[in-house]
Amino acid sequence: MSGRARVTLFGVLATLLTSWSLAPLVETSGWLVQAALLLCLQAAVGAGARRVPLARPLTIGAQLLVSLLVLAFLFAGKGESTGSGPLAFLVTDFGALFERGVRDVGEFAIPAPLSDGIRLLLVSGVLLIGLLVDALAVTLRSAASAGLPLLALYSVAAGLSAGQGGSWFAFLLAGAGYLLLLLSEGRDRLAQWGRVFGAAPSSRVSAASGYGGGAAGGGRALAPVRTGRRIGAVALGLALAVPAGLPALGGGVLGAPGEDAAVAGGGGTISAVNPLVSLQSSLNAQDNRVVLKYRTDSPQWGEQYLRILALDEFNGVKWEASGRPLTDVPERLPNPSGLSEQVRAGAAEIRTTVSAAETYAQRYLPMPYPATQVDIAGKWRYEPVGRTLVGDQLGKDRFQNVQGAQYTVRSLLLRPTAAQLQSAPGPNPFVQAEYTKLPDNLPPVVAETARRVTQGARDDYTRAVRLQDFFAVNGGFRYDTKVSSGTGSQAIARFLADKEGFCVHFAFSMAAMSRTLGIPARVAVGFTPGEKQSDGSVNVSMRDAHAWPELYFEGVGWTRFEPTPRSGISVPDYSRTDVPAAQPSAPAALPSQSAAAPSAAPSQNDACPPELKRLGECGSAAPKQDLGAGSGGVSAGAVLGWGAAALVLLGLPLLPLLWRRRVRDRRLGSGAVPAAWRELGDAAWDVGIAPDGALSPRGAAERVVRLGGLDAEAGQAVHRVAGAVERELYAPPGAEVSYPGLSADVLSARSALLASLTRRGRLRALLLPRSGARLAWAASARLAALSARASSLTARLRTRLPARGRG
Repeated sequence: MSGRARVTLFGVLATLLTSWSLAPLVETSGWLVQAALLLCLQAAVGAGARRVPLARPLTIGAQLLVSLLVLAFLFAGKGESTGSGPLAFLVTDFGALFERGVRDVGEFAIPAPLSDGIRLLLVSGVLLIGLLVDALAVTLRSAASAGLPLLALYSVAAGLSAGQGGSWFAFLLAGAGYLLLLLSEGRDRLAQWGRVFGAAPSSRVSAASGYGGGAAGGGRALAPVRTGRRIGAVALGLALAVPAGLPALGGGVLGAPGEDAAVAGGGGTISAVNPLVSLQSSLNAQDNRVVLKYRTDSPQWGEQYLRILALDEFNGVKWEASGRPLTDVPERLPNPSGLSEQVRAGAAEIRTTVSAAETYAQRYLPMPYPATQVDIAGKWRYEPVGRTLVGDQLGKDRFQNVQGAQYTVRSLLLRPTAAQLQSAPGPNPFVQAEYTKLPDNLPPVVAETARRVTQGARDDYTRAVRLQDFFAVNGGFRYDTKVSSGTGSQAIARFLADKEGFCVHFAFSMAAMSRTLGIPARVAVGFTPGEKQSDGSVNVSMRDAHAWPELYFEGVGWTRFEPTPRSGISVPDYSRTDVPAAQPSAPAALPSQSAAAPSAAPSQNDACPPELKRLGECGSAAPKQDLGAGSGGVSAGAVLGWGAAALVLLGLPLLPLLWRRRVRDRRLGSGAVPAAWRELGDAAWDVGIAPDGALSPRGAAERVVRLGGLDAEAGQAVHRVAGAVERELYAPPGAEVSYPGLSADVLSARSALLASLTRRGRLRALLLPRSGARLAWAASARLAALSARASSLTARLRTRLPARGRG
């Protein structure tokens, strides 16, 4: 193996080893095999181009072109394009899938499902890094510089997968790949120096290879090679060990995942995690994708919310779920806390069968509340206080989720009355102390507004209903996603002043105000009931994502209220006032296209703290359907520019194919026998049967049938066309020479000729037709005619100029 081939091989290996750091970003690693095969193909194209040899820019261009063509053929047809024809198949669908992958990256939490769009982004990204590594290390002979794209790949992967699998093993693979690349280039350079130096082995040294070796090939490595290996090993060891020993650098690549992990201790407890971070992808979806489908025997399916998680801790910056112990999922879940036998007797147990979409990777199980029994496959854990099921740890950085799951939930349909809630005794001391905690930085206006709104109320139920009506009916609030309010303490004060927001702000504010009045409160996150279909099933989509407050009443337990003034949301019967509701003091805005959730665009309000901006809780402008504003997508100009460039690159190899098709349609469409005969001759020429002008039509037909290996039916078609040509040449004037099936016979013969070839031969005949030489002949003839005409004009001018001079 030559030195350059060795560097090429180790460049591919270094890229693959570094690409392993991308594995934790998605749920499966099957895409790495595809990326490895395409990397080998790309490197082989580069090796072949350098062997020709081609200029360096042409070598890189050939690799890029082949990579784009292969990607287009592999992923074409998997996008959402509605176009037709080869260009739509190869270009439009490819671009649509790339755009879909960008959207999927923004929508799914890590590890994301391996959709076709994400697979395209991963494979094309690895190919791009591999192209840069090959160009720097092999084409430009600078292996040290090839570490820059490898470092960029590892840094992006490590940054995205922080706490999700950016382990020491990935760093070790990336570092080892780079050192092997440097070593291979060093050996190549050492071989070019001629005779080696240093402590050579005792046996004969090959100057051509740069290595020593005895007859058995068992000689020790040369001194420079051994020294290089030692330096690389020491450097890699220091990079791994030093960060672990310095407190200022944390754990480095050997450190454990951060404290934000959703499950600690192998599924023992839930840590304090804000679900809005993981749900941000669902809330910001640009398409109204269905994530859940369910069937239920509930007589009140319109009030059946699918609850994911309860946020019970408010620290002044955000609401989050407090850390609670997890247990195994019991056969039957215990009775809800605070539920009395009287209310339990009036409840009905309902059955709901849920099917989750393959693209929905939520780790918390959406269920009706309160669930009494859950039948689901997989490893799940139960959190008794919040009555939540959370996916257990399956392996390193892998957790159970609801993706593609089908499960059945039995739950209670509670029907508390207003009288039962109004006469509820005070909560037990533990609930009272735990769920009325408030941060010290809560602005006084929150408690003042709560007391003002509930002034004169004699019980907690009446206070809760007045708070709900204050937000939803008579307080002048408007449902609007074009706000910049956050969710912390100061954000609640701004929300009360601006009176604009969406479900998150209404739920958080009512829960905080309830706590100021001594009512235990928390916030639930999940989905509204969804949209019922004609077959009786119910579809729950991304825009059904919702947040609502739950207030605790002894004897009833945690009870849902609905302060959000949004169309399509039902207010519970037990919280309706007996008197007719007043009209809102300010007109409510129609829901925007992202009705249940903020847009992905960052807040423009400078008053929003940076912490809230990082959590995506500062609100945003509603997304625009045409440009995808707020989703971080590319502009229309950039899409058109890249589309035009891809069209040019991918369209060039198709020009001969399109030209032959146009010529064939024109010839056969004319109905002329000579044109059909020429088309048949070109079809034979394309498959390797060169035309022979010395043969008669019948002799040429026999030659095509023999060399093309045609069957009897195709051979008869060729002879019928040849017979028509003979009639055209020798029949008397006025005789009928053509026949109705002329074009069909030509096409039949062409199909038989192509079928006799191998796959490679067919591609050669279609993409590089030999009859394309006619274009060169025509251009040469036209050039010769133009040259003759120019010579004639020049001769005329020369004959006239002397005569004018003598006159």
